[in-house]
Amino acid sequence: MPDLLFELLSEEIPARMQARAAEDLARIVGAKLEAAGLGYKAARSYVTPRRLTLVVEGLPEAQADVTEERRGPRVDAPEKAIEGFLKAAGLGSLAECEKRDTGKGVFWLAVIRKSGRPTAEVLPGLLREAVYDFPWPKSMRFPAAPFRWVRPLQSVLCLFGGKVLPIELGSVPVGDTTEGHRFLAGQRVRVKDFADYRAKLSAASVVLDPVERRQKILEGLEREAGRRGLRLKDDPALLDEVTGLVEYPVVLAGRIDDAFMDVPPEVLTTSMRAHQKYFACLGSDGKLAPHFLLVANTTTSDNGAAVVAGNERVLRARLSDAKFFWDQDRKVPLESRVPKLAERIFHAKLGTVLDKVRRVEALAEALVPFVPGAEKALARRAALLAKADLSSGMVGEFPELQGVMGAYYARHDGEDEAVAAAVAEHYSPLGPSDRCPTAPVSIVVALADKIDSLAAFFSIDEKPTGSKDPYALRRAALGVIRLILENRLRVPLAAMFDRAAELVAGQLGGGTLFVRAPGWSRELSRVAVDLLGFFADRLEVHLREKGVRHDLIDAVFSLGGEDDLVRLLSRVAALGGFLESEDGANLLVAYRRASNIVRIEEKRDGRSYDEAPDPALLDLPEEKALFARLGEARHAAGAALAHEEFERAMAALAALRRPVDEFFDRVTVNAPEAELRANRLRLLSEIRATLGRVADFSRIEG
Repeated sequence: MPDLLFELLSEEIPARMQARAAEDLARIVGAKLEAAGLGYKAARSYVTPRRLTLVVEGLPEAQADVTEERRGPRVDAPEKAIEGFLKAAGLGSLAECEKRDTGKGVFWLAVIRKSGRPTAEVLPGLLREAVYDFPWPKSMRFPAAPFRWVRPLQSVLCLFGGKVLPIELGSVPVGDTTEGHRFLAGQRVRVKDFADYRAKLSAASVVLDPVERRQKILEGLEREAGRRGLRLKDDPALLDEVTGLVEYPVVLAGRIDDAFMDVPPEVLTTSMRAHQKYFACLGSDGKLAPHFLLVANTTTSDNGAAVVAGNERVLRARLSDAKFFWDQDRKVPLESRVPKLAERIFHAKLGTVLDKVRRVEALAEALVPFVPGAEKALARRAALLAKADLSSGMVGEFPELQGVMGAYYARHDGEDEAVAAAVAEHYSPLGPSDRCPTAPVSIVVALADKIDSLAAFFSIDEKPTGSKDPYALRRAALGVIRLILENRLRVPLAAMFDRAAELVAGQLGGGTLFVRAPGWSRELSRVAVDLLGFFADRLEVHLREKGVRHDLIDAVFSLGGEDDLVRLLSRVAALGGFLESEDGANLLVAYRRASNIVRIEEKRDGRSYDEAPDPALLDLPEEKALFARLGEARHAAGAALAHEEFERAMAALAALRRPVDEFFDRVTVNAPEAELRANRLRLLSEIRATLGRVADFSRIEG
């Protein structure tokens, strides 16, 4: 069975787009092959900075023949109906049709046989469509073709079974040749299949497979670092990016001038990484070493000496700027930069960054009592200085160092270490894998910053949608959740959301709208209500990733009145353990049975049965026993919930299993006596109400 080899050679493809492009090429062509009835054994895609390659193995020589049956009118149908059927089926006469008895009469049946087209005829149009419709995030027009591509296409290699497949792609040449390395290879090379293609590219200094190229770079980096008694600073993202910048990697080592080694290591690594794509090295003490590693895309006659010298010269200029900013920024106290934040707009509707700082200060003070070990004065000081480095020269040059540089400047000014650490950590956690702050003052400022952003944007109705979250509010909410759960903080979120909404409203010159929220004994601000719902969704996502059932979270959250995430999680854990037990599983079935009966009868009778049962109307021993045990369970569960002993509350519910089972076994709910029937329905409603104090069991699935 023949193979397909397809290569698109272009100018350099941005590194960030390469992996997705290779996946898209295999996916799109694979889907089109399947749709055309062309099955295959395997498809693999490869990408380098200049080429996107796909090899499809085991394609058939032709599409399979297809037989299509089309039922027509009855054999005794009018002539006009039969003529219309023949015309629609593309047949000349009834001689080409069959008669078939369907059990509902005898009908004419057209059997249309279509021969499969040769694969070599199908592929050109299929591949052309894939190229024309390719989903680049950004693309451009170029003179040689009527379609857009990420960079101008230079040539296309397209072979099926070793033969060239002609594809109409404007003036872009299509054939059986390709180019090797831009600098290390000479003329174009002709290939006959994928094995030949890969071998000739290797001989022409091109490492086709990005996995192989990445490993080759990593080994070279570790080897060069080891030669100098150093170790490579781990940076997988940079390694991935550099893999997309070279076709033939050559690792070289350079030196950082000693004059720059007193600059903070974050500045050095950021400057090397962001601008030059250099790798940092660490000494045996774990500190940044005065060496860097670079990956060239070519070999030279002097073993890279000129390349290293040129890169050292460029780095020297970069670091000279960094050192200048470092020296200049320290000439003034960090606090003196705070007023300049009034010149920076946070959001057109929310004022300046200085306005945000003032809100965060006040919110941090409100949060201090709920973070053990946090001091009010230090928290306010850290909140005041947290954004000050945005006005520094260093952060202006390297925005990714905001917070980090503020901590250095705070320490230089003699600020308390807790304040400096909070300035550095108040943006954290930035994602699910980022470390969460654990120092009390850092926690307070990080929480205040995120809660303020959430309340501020919700106040002006800038909420995330299904497809857009321009202000990263989902990430901020996840950060708040992680800060609270990982540090086991008992933070009343509703109160904090209310306070944040009041601070925003105070700056905007408006009042805070308070509404009655389900399950709450007091009114909450509209912002707090919206944020609690938003957090419920985020918490479900966060806990589901950790294996916690979302319906259990929903069952507890839906009770309302709960904004303590630690308490909520404890209740969810106890509920999960209860439902995994035999008593819990059976009681859930009984709850549903009771709820269904009550719901059906309430709908039929047009009334509610939520009233307490009348003890005088209890007739049978089983209903008397159930009534007594419901009272005991209600009292025991209420006491346990008040002390946050959720396992004990579940144990109290478990004691209901036997009397509930016996009630359903021996008691007829729909008794002929109206008063007796109503009282038994009220008893069933009491089961629902008692269990509902612990969780909304109607939300539980399975």
